[in-house]
Amino acid sequence: MTAVVEATHLKKRYGRFTAVAGVSFNVMAGECYGLLGPNGAGKTSIIRMMYGFSPVSAGRMRIFGLDIERDWRQIRARIGVCQQDNTLDPDLSVADNLAVFAGYFSLPAARARARAEELLRLFALEKKRTAKVMQLSGGLAKRLMVARSLINEPELLILDEPTTGLDPQSRHLLWEKLRALRKQGVTLVLTTHYMEEAAYLCDRLMILDYGKVLVEGTPQSLIKQYAGESAIEIEGVDEALRKYLIENRIEHDVLDQRIIVYAEDSVAEDLRRNFCMERCTFRTPTLEDVFLHLTGRELRE
Repeated sequence: MTAVVEATHLKKRYGRFTAVAGVSFNVMAGECYGLLGPNGAGKTSIIRMMYGFSPVSAGRMRIFGLDIERDWRQIRARIGVCQQDNTLDPDLSVADNLAVFAGYFSLPAARARARAEELLRLFALEKKRTAKVMQLSGGLAKRLMVARSLINEPELLILDEPTTGLDPQSRHLLWEKLRALRKQGVTLVLTTHYMEEAAYLCDRLMILDYGKVLVEGTPQSLIKQYAGESAIEIEGVDEALRKYLIENRIEHDVLDQRIIVYAEDSVAEDLRRNFCMERCTFRTPTLEDVFLHLTGRELRE
């Protein structure tokens, strides 16, 4: 399988602050690859270097085998970018936003119109073709932004938090559109704060913190490795339980009023018999458990 994105010892500095500290990863053709991390982890900095918006401070970034610093014009012609913030032109209609953007890629007028119609149908925007951007809901605007990023039929689609602020219906609709694109062979790279979204869409992902890679793998492999077969939430921070977990090297998080244990089913049964005298919740572990276990639960600025 061919690598569409190759990042090697990638670094990004802003003055004395290092936002990305030697990150390496590959994105293979046709897969969906996720970048996860708390605010300030370096996700958006990597994304911006990937499409040439922000220069690489050190290391190397290659897209389609081309160097992003030297060949960025060729690369930009073959990628689509959906940024986190709304960058639609508020003075133009939905259809005109697509048509004008097509001009940046020198699409012939006839092809641009045909492509715009395809995308209006794909994202269920036909009835809004004459509406101004300011008249659109957040979900419709986000769908238009994704549609616009596809106007040049990109081989690689880069999405920076594509569903932030959307209601569940809009989010799930967009997920299905992205999965359909992947089946058509489009390679996807996305950042997200929604663990359910990452687990549903991503073939592989990395979790970053403070500009460094913590882990990389498939969602299921990471859940199995870092959260086990069961997650047990035990009310009350019992010292005997803490001692048991530490002595047996069982992964766990201690919160103010409860302990969350990540363990195999056999250990879960032992906990049920010996430590679940009051309230315990047994559930299937999720990617969110992995994320919080690795990056911590404290609030970030």
